[in-house]
Parts: sequence; C-alpha cells; structure tokens
Amino acid sequence: MIIQKDFLNKLKDFGLNSYESKLWIALLSRGVSTAGELSDISNVPRSRAYDVLESLEKKGFIIVKIGKPIKYLAVPPAEVVERVKKKVVEEADQRNQILSQLNGSELLGELNVLHTEGIKLVDPTDKSGSFRGRQKVHEHLTTMVKNAKKSVTLMLSKDGVERKFELLSAPIKKLVKAGVDVRIFVPSSTPKEAVENFSKIANVKQYKNSNARFCVVDDKELLLYLTDDTKVHKSYDCAVWVEAPYFVEYFSALFDKEWKGIGK
Repeated sequence: MIIQKDFLNKLKDFGLNSYESKLWIALLSRGVSTAGELSDISNVPRSRAYDVLESLEKKGFIIVKIGKPIKYLAVPPAEVVERVKKKVVEEADQRNQILSQLNGSELLGELNVLHTEGIKLVDPTDKSGSFRGRQKVHEHLTTMVKNAKKSVTLMLSKDGVERKFELLSAPIKKLVKAGVDVRIFVPSSTPKEAVENFSKIANVKQYKNSNARFCVVDDKELLLYLTDDTKVHKSYDCAVWVEAPYFVEYFSALFDKEWKGIGK
C-alpha cells in the first residue's frame, strides 16, 4: 500500500507516530485484519506490529476481536476524532491542576531563587531578544504587562486594537486597580466601539499618521514591532525586546511629548 508522506504527516495531529499511522491507515483500508496482514501491506516490521497495534488499541483507534488468529477492527474516524478530543481535554485539565498546585509550592520557590540569583550574573547587553510569530510576541508582551510596577505605554495599530484588548484587558484592569499608570495610543481610524472598550479601563488617546507599534514598561523595557501587521501573515509578525533603562527612558520621553501634545 502506497501512502503519501504528506498524508502521514497530517496524522500527527491525531497524536500518532509513523508506525501507528501506517498500521491505522492499513486497517482502515481493510476494515478488519490480522497483525501479519497489516504488517505486510503497511511495511511495518512484523516484530513491531503487535506492540504498535496494542498502542492503537489503548488510544481507542482500533478494537481487538476475540478469536484465533487475533484480528483487529477499525474504529470509524469520526469516532476517533471525538475520542482524541476528549483525551486532549482530560490531559490538559490534569496538567492544569498540576501546574496550579505549583503556585506557592516549595519547588516554585526554589526555582524563583535560582532565577533571581542567576539574573544577577546576566550582562546588561544580554537583556534583549527577538520574537517571530504573533503568538510568541503576544506571550512576551503579556508577561511584560503583567509584571509592570509603575507604568505601561502601548501604541497600537488599527488592526491590533481588538486583539490587544482581548489579550490584555484582564491584566490591565488589575494594573490600574493597583495604581499603575496605563496609557494607550490608538489610530484615529479605530472603530469607536474598540476605542470605548479600552477607554473604560485605561487612558486612551488617538493619533493620526503612524504605523508604529510598541510597548514600554516602567521606562526600562521596550517591545518594538518591526513589521506592519496589515501586510504580513501573523506567523511573520516580528518584534524585538530590550531592557535598557537609559535608552528606553529617552524613547519614553519622546512619546510623552507626543502624548501631552494631543488634545491641547
């Protein structure tokens, strides 16, 4: 049986390795079969076929028929999808419970001590990084905002306002409640509803002509986008991060002039 490589790669989404994918496809094409027959048509070594089929049975992809020789029956793919979804949710819940239990634990305390001591050894020139892909950028942006102690300044694009509200509204509410100064710059062309959403939780002003996107936290950290989100796919959205107080303070001072000049 000839199976295209691209088709096999797609089955990784089901959580299957190469041998599992080949045997499952072989069984689907036969409906019911023995391990020997499946090994022959899938090119999976017979010495591995029984172990792999046992793994597929545990994952809920196949059914073992009683009798001699042992035969295997394929579970309908639609049912397999539901089983995989259920398993993914259950595993995610279990991992979430384990991670939640780590909060305030002795292990987390020891890890924090290691990080605190280790960061003291980092050369200031090493406190920088680059991120490619919107998800990676958003992860770091969220961390920066959540850890703010004094101030957060955000300059957003028209297309990014709603995304940033969904991403940051919860941590921004907590920051404002704690007395952190949060300022948000959005384009004048931003839909009124999106502006109003942010205005309810932070100071918002609108600007006219700029495609710049950045975030400044506590006048010491800067996340600067390098791409235009209206022209690149989200997987190619890029940003750089620096923790350089002297440079960021100067950058922030320039923004302050722009901010104060609006509305006069």
